[in-house]
Amino acid sequence: MPSKTHSDDVTQLFNLLSSISTKSSAADFAAAEDQLLRIEAHAPGVFRLRFGSLKHIQPDRVTPRAQQYAEMLLARLDAVGELELSEIATGWRVEQGDCAVEIDKDTFALRVYGADQLLLQSQSLTHAENWALSLALEPTEGIYGLGETVADLNRRGIRLVSDNPADRVLPLAWSNRGWGIYFNTFDRVEHDVAQTAADTYTATVHAPVLDIFIFIGVPTEILNQYTALTGRAGQPGLWPMGVWLDQQPDQSPEQIHAQIEQLKTLQVGVDVVNLAPPAVLGFGPDRPLFDWDTSRIGDVRESMPAAEDAQFKFSAYTFPGVLAGTSMYDEWEDRGWLLINDDDGAGYVFEGNAITGGKDFALLDLTHKDAYKLWVERLRQSYDEGLGAVVCNTQYAIPDSITARGGETGAMLRTVYPLLARQALFDAFAGHKTPQEGLVASRDLYPSAHRFAWQLGPDVTNDWQGLATTLQAALSTGNSGVTAQTHQIGSANQPTDKMTPELFIRWLAMGVFSANFHFQAVDGLMPQSFDEKTQELIAHWLRWRYRLVPYVLGIIEESVRCGLPVQRALALEFPDDPEVANWSNQYMLGSTLLVAPFVQPGDEIEVYLPKGSDWWDLATGWRYEGGSRWIVKAGLDRLPVFGREGQMLCLGPQALNTSEFNSARLLEEVWMFGMPEHSPAVMRNKIRVMQMQGSSYIKGLEGLKILPSEGLEVKRRGAEVRISRAR
Repeated sequence: MPSKTHSDDVTQLFNLLSSISTKSSAADFAAAEDQLLRIEAHAPGVFRLRFGSLKHIQPDRVTPRAQQYAEMLLARLDAVGELELSEIATGWRVEQGDCAVEIDKDTFALRVYGADQLLLQSQSLTHAENWALSLALEPTEGIYGLGETVADLNRRGIRLVSDNPADRVLPLAWSNRGWGIYFNTFDRVEHDVAQTAADTYTATVHAPVLDIFIFIGVPTEILNQYTALTGRAGQPGLWPMGVWLDQQPDQSPEQIHAQIEQLKTLQVGVDVVNLAPPAVLGFGPDRPLFDWDTSRIGDVRESMPAAEDAQFKFSAYTFPGVLAGTSMYDEWEDRGWLLINDDDGAGYVFEGNAITGGKDFALLDLTHKDAYKLWVERLRQSYDEGLGAVVCNTQYAIPDSITARGGETGAMLRTVYPLLARQALFDAFAGHKTPQEGLVASRDLYPSAHRFAWQLGPDVTNDWQGLATTLQAALSTGNSGVTAQTHQIGSANQPTDKMTPELFIRWLAMGVFSANFHFQAVDGLMPQSFDEKTQELIAHWLRWRYRLVPYVLGIIEESVRCGLPVQRALALEFPDDPEVANWSNQYMLGSTLLVAPFVQPGDEIEVYLPKGSDWWDLATGWRYEGGSRWIVKAGLDRLPVFGREGQMLCLGPQALNTSEFNSARLLEEVWMFGMPEHSPAVMRNKIRVMQMQGSSYIKGLEGLKILPSEGLEVKRRGAEVRISRAR
């Protein structure tokens, strides 16, 4: 008998496709044997398509573990939209509002429409051992998202494997043409984005069901719907928004305190000391309790209050495991609490790394509820002892020979393990509080990573390329729904000879206009490593940072509602302007500010101001039309930043530390860019803008200094401010 081909599978599955039932939010189509296609109007502009056997799409019984994993992927499980199903000449058309999906019953061509415009169509769908969905791309179409990259933000020409940690993959892709696609699975997904075949995006899904969500709308709305579907980050609080300092392994607590006091004399504050690897806390060798490395941190009953007195908090690395060769390893291996090697039934031993001080270790099986609970309890104990935040990277290359207690193995285990680890961190540091403010920092990327607010940037070289690299990483993860990525100002792991005063200041200025940044406590990368003039410039930019904190935290609060990142690629905000693809180093800081950082030496930079808005130079107050290019001259005390027409920028007072913020007076002044049309992004926002008869009426500006742009007139009427055109 001849072997079966991919095309045979397509014919078997779909040449008998027929409509069998329609509900208000879902339509089912039967195929060969027990195969089913279900289309749901999941939300406005969002369709869910599931292909597979009836027992997988609609099981008779959902186990608690299956329910848990479904909720780890989706924050909203039930469809809330309404659809209309109609028959067309070649198959069916499923509509909700002005969005539609068409299916050909013979060839299974898939077509996606928005406002009667064809946005996306499939070339093929095959199913043998795995599902392979091929989508046709326009020659000039940009594909964005899919995780972190330090190369072109447009992901065309790449091939990625979801469970390969080096590929840094996230499961959302979107196009500047107005569509997005999310692969809802923990199993392996291979993304071939026009690498093998030109103008074709093929996703191969190694799962029994092909479960995809298709989004229709502008990119900002796609991120809004995607994060509403899959979950959004919580609030990190105020103190993490200040300056972070990464300790070096050979520094004692006394040296760190002395360094902080020295920085204060240079007008440089520190809010967080991130303790260096190896981990200063973790499970001891002979008892299931967290032990502190007192040689590194001292007595925590003294060091934590001393840090509070000095107005900073500690952050520390840890890992969910135990060192090999210890009595705890033996005990937990006997209990089945470790990830076990199927080959010999022993706890799998990973090679030591920087976090473990080079010592080999085993990982807790976090799919085991008792092991998970123990780790959460120990983490919460460290929080109660005064630890401000914890850093945990767990995206290990777990071999296929390991099967977790819940049956997870291979690609699924490699994908779900870092999610379980970070969820445990959140449960310990934030989940027990109301509101759930808390910071769990990590480099890990996996489905649902965007539910946690603090992503760490990459380790980079100490040169201009390093600056560009950390910026591209932040913009690419932002394109994938991650709210905030921090930046290292240089790397303690790289030679510092290329870190010039000019590069350091330009890097710091970019970090000031970002979610946040870390100084590295090493010679050549600290403020005191530079001359007096450079130190004055550092103090100048840090004053800007603390003034911007209410705005940046306001962007994060906004992200809780709409899913947009702090640093936004221009293609995300201006998809209708093809020119922005040529300006990948410029970005929006929230919806208000366009930032053009220097990524090479010099004091002149060419800036592009996107179409669709006019722009106001923060330094000069001059107004520029969108769609224009300008050469801007900027010394080291200036960064080309432009305010978007119709927006407002709210700034706080000068401070050296977030502990100096007065909760009753978070703001000092307001800058206006043309006639205000939108309520500003600002922490605990109580400022509201209303337009009427050509004027703007604003409430919530009591006691604030107002800087209107040219041509506007300000009148205060009690608690209300009226902005009108100057006569």
